Amino acid sequence: MNTRPRPKKYRPKNKKRKIPKAGPTGVVLEPYQVLLRPLVTEKGTHQSTRYNAYTFQVSPIATKTDIKGAVEQMFNVRVTGVNTQIRHGKKRRFKTTMGQQPDWKKAVVTLHEEDKIEFF
Repeated sequence: MNTRPRPKKYRPKNKKRKIPKAGPTGVVLEPYQVLLRPLVTEKGTHQSTRYNAYTFQVSPIATKTDIKGAVEQMFNVRVTGVNTQIRHGKKRRFKTTMGQQPDWKKAVVTLHEEDKIEFF
């Protein structure tokens, strides 16, 4: 009995492409290259008012020490801690094909109790 041909399974084309790892790459980043943009979300504003922690989208190759130095230099504040995450890109449909948005790095920067950053 002949059956109909089965559709091919979705295989991401960019599976081999990985996000660059943080570490000694020999690249020296300037502060404006480390911090790409602040993330102003409902959760981020809650953290900034309650825990004095601010979120930024940062360069994927930036280390925690790079992020700390960039925030201290650009905003003239004292940083007590930096937590980072690699956020994986969402899968999106482009017309008839499936695609994927790029992966990006998020940093949550905790400031000293007396310091504050005003974005607006």
